[in-house]
Order: sequence, then C-alpha cells, then structure tokens
Amino acid sequence: MQQPSTMAYSLSQRFLHWTIALLIFFNLLFPDGMNVWHRLMRRGQVPTPEQVSSANIHAYVGIAILLLAIVRLGLRFTKGVPAEAAEEPAIFRLAARLAHAGLYILIFAMPLTGIAAYYFGINPAGSLHADILKIILWALIAAHVAGALVHHFYWKSNALRRMTIG
Repeated sequence: MQQPSTMAYSLSQRFLHWTIALLIFFNLLFPDGMNVWHRLMRRGQVPTPEQVSSANIHAYVGIAILLLAIVRLGLRFTKGVPAEAAEEPAIFRLAARLAHAGLYILIFAMPLTGIAAYYFGINPAGSLHADILKIILWALIAAHVAGALVHHFYWKSNALRRMTIG
C-alpha cells in the first residue's frame, strides 16, 4: 500500500529518477553498438568480439535500467509521492498520470523486449523494442519534460523542484 504523499521526493527517489533518465538517454542516443550487432546477425555474419562488447554495453545499460526501475517502484510504494499540484486543471492531472504510467510501463517494457531479442533471439520483440516502443518513449519523454516546464514557468508550482533539489 502506498504511504501518504510527501512535499518532495526523497533523495533516493530523486537519485534513481535522474540515474535512470541518464541511462535511458545514453541508450536512446548511442544504440550504435547494438545496431551494428543486429545488422550483422540479420545478414548471417559473425560479429567481432569488439562488436559484441559494444552491443553488450547497450544490453547491460538496459538491464541496469530495469533493476533500478524495480528499486524505484519499490521506493514509490514505500515512501509515497508528493501530492498532485492543485494549480493544474483536472484534464492535465489526468494526462500527467497517463504519461507517468506510460513511462513506467516503458521503463520495464524496453529492457524486457531488448532482453528477449538480444539474449533469446525473439525477433518480433527486437522490432517492437527498436521501433514502436522507442518512438512512444521519445514522445512520452517530450511530454514529461514539457509538463515539468509548464508547471515551473506557467503554473509556477514546485513540481520541478520536488524532483531536483527537493
């Protein structure tokens, strides 16, 4: 059961948020090693040890994201979360809840589909991972950042502050 809301996220929640965000951006912006490995495998070629190592970096970062997300979700249920900003209209609170739910789903779905593709050779999972889910993730990240900026500059709420300096 989730505990009552707090005024800000705990230090551990903020640390995990930004660590996961950085790891996600790393994998989104630098997937080259995995892309090369995938292209070679599709052509029936054997990747070099360096190419496998490069692909492994992408995979290990994804696994780290998954493990940290499990910890983060546990903290969410044990420490609670700050209350929604009262300044925000109900339709935007609903949109924020949906965006956060979508981000949590993708924080788990992306590594799981990547693992299914890379370690178990499930090609449809790889297509889902690299194409559909990646596009949805970028859209949700953009919405999440835009929402934080609207809170900070338009509604002048403390929503952004709660996840940065507390």
